[in-house]
Amino acid sequence: MTKKYARHLVTAALPYANGPVHIGHLAGVYVPADIYVRYLKLKGEDVLFVCGSDEHGVPITIKAKNENCTPQDIVDRYHTIIKQSFQDFGIEFSNYSRTSGALHHKVSSDFFKTLYDKKEFVELESEQYYDAKAHQFLADRYITGTCPKCSHDGAYGDQCEKCGSSLSPLELINPISTITHEKPVLKSTKHWYLPLDTHENFLRSWILEGHKEWRPNVYGQCKSWIDGGLHPRAVSRDLDWGVPVPLENAEGKVLYVWFDAPIGYITSTQECTKDWELYWKSDDCKLVHFIGKDNIVFHCIVFPVMLKAHGDYILPENVPANEFLNLEGNKISTSRNWAVWLHEYLEDFKNQQDTLRYVLTANAPETKDNDFTWKDFQARNNNELVAILGNFINRVIVLTHKYFDGKVPQKSNVQEIDNKALAAIPHAKEHISALLDQFKFRDALKEVMQLARVGNKYLTETEPWKLIKTDASRVETILHVCLQITANLSILCEPFIPFAAKKIQDCVGVSAAQWAAAGNDAILTAGNSILAIDLLFRKIEDEEIQKQMQKLQATKINSEKTESPLVAPQKQTITFDDFQNMDIRVGTILEAESVPKTDKLLKLTIDTGIDIRTVVSGIAEYHKPETIIGKQVSILVNLAPRTLRGIESQGMILMAQDTDGTLQFVAPDIKVNNGGAIC
Repeated sequence: MTKKYARHLVTAALPYANGPVHIGHLAGVYVPADIYVRYLKLKGEDVLFVCGSDEHGVPITIKAKNENCTPQDIVDRYHTIIKQSFQDFGIEFSNYSRTSGALHHKVSSDFFKTLYDKKEFVELESEQYYDAKAHQFLADRYITGTCPKCSHDGAYGDQCEKCGSSLSPLELINPISTITHEKPVLKSTKHWYLPLDTHENFLRSWILEGHKEWRPNVYGQCKSWIDGGLHPRAVSRDLDWGVPVPLENAEGKVLYVWFDAPIGYITSTQECTKDWELYWKSDDCKLVHFIGKDNIVFHCIVFPVMLKAHGDYILPENVPANEFLNLEGNKISTSRNWAVWLHEYLEDFKNQQDTLRYVLTANAPETKDNDFTWKDFQARNNNELVAILGNFINRVIVLTHKYFDGKVPQKSNVQEIDNKALAAIPHAKEHISALLDQFKFRDALKEVMQLARVGNKYLTETEPWKLIKTDASRVETILHVCLQITANLSILCEPFIPFAAKKIQDCVGVSAAQWAAAGNDAILTAGNSILAIDLLFRKIEDEEIQKQMQKLQATKINSEKTESPLVAPQKQTITFDDFQNMDIRVGTILEAESVPKTDKLLKLTIDTGIDIRTVVSGIAEYHKPETIIGKQVSILVNLAPRTLRGIESQGMILMAQDTDGTLQFVAPDIKVNNGGAIC
């Protein structure tokens, strides 16, 4: 039997305040969360819906450094933009907070102190990269180097964006600080860790046994993490932007952003009600987290462990995480501007928030990644919103005004076709309710549109415009039935397309409707006034879609130009002595072979004129071993040796990267004796 809750607390993942919100965010988190909350409110439930801007972390400090401003300047700017975008699209939070605020710092500090005092953390020392020139430890994104898996230069300390591999800074080849462009050194530092491994039995019982009803993608990822073995996770880091670690001798250390960000839900709740504990510490409150799949581990494993370790808080009843939404076949990328930004969308499609909400729900990535295309956007708007829902309601209202002076007509002369159409109303409500309770928003929207199809089909088959002169009582009944369907649609579609729903409700006089009123084939009383209504949706023309496609194409071209080595920014200025310290010689490749289990690496034997040595080079994608034997190359001979795939590489050959990404040898035009210096 389903438990009845006195209260509901719904959270939406805190958007990161280093850029605006795009359609991937809306589809992945905020539209589904808003649909669910609107549904609960229509049912008369006590519900709080909280969110806020996530304003700490390294990407914000990097952006501030690049723009020569403070991190606070960055988060102030984007907090305002993000909050406005949510308001524009009808995302109705009970409270929208921010993690840089004083209250959040206090709540996070108190939470940390409680766990610390209960000895829930372990203190560990580890060696991390340190920039001696900048006098600071380097977060993962402040370190770049060569990827050990694909040999791509410019991989970050946490990920290679070329091959997608997750990395740790210590895996990078030739790591460089992005702050000073100096080589970092390893230095010991102390941090506090949450020992997830000690909570494994709890997680197995709570998730794997207790929540088998969770979405397969969520349950499966949790099971994979737990079965793969859990490890202690750092809750602090060396940084000057964030919530300071509230301990003595912790200067220069802040709470890791993943630790303080989910506490932002608690802060946001405290800001909107003094009775916040009824929503966080009472078993008769249902807690639901809406997130994207990249946050599953934090909301299903890490945050629940934090809540359980604290001891006073309830745990989430469900975490309906969505997968990712791609754009025109490619992953949405904020760095490459490959996105549809919400504030820009409204400039081109004014007052068409519902169209985007509808399309993103109809194509929601609920259990697998889905793709947004402008052609599909146009087709769903024109063929569904305009041709089905909008067309039905417009025809019903127009005919009511034309034949009955804008009044709800009597129902008489009832036939089987009328009863069949009316029977679709409670059927639709029952199915939509069941699907929304299961977080199946895409299927619930299909049921809404199915009711609109029933209405359209009924109106087309009964043809009241032909009967008006010969059988007025039949026309009265037909329009009565159509208006009852319209009134029900105005309630049932409100969670999905609230702006259109409000217009329909105002038109038929059910603006104060509740979910309980839906499913009733007698919502409207004969004689009630029906107001005129403008077209709910407009057709989107080919020219508008072409404009969006051209904008994306321009983005792609600009991105390719930006990423081209010919237009890469100049590196830090060096002195002549720096250059003189590099010993670059001409050498000849004597042997070449592929490195086993790699696609990019070749093992080269090179006669440098000084000696014969081995060099491992990531050029296999562009040069076959048999074609380069005997080739003269330029080689940096005094580079410190580095072991790659178990092979000691004793130098580096110089390559030129063309605009298409291919690598070409930097070599003399005519044969030079091996050992000849490049000067």
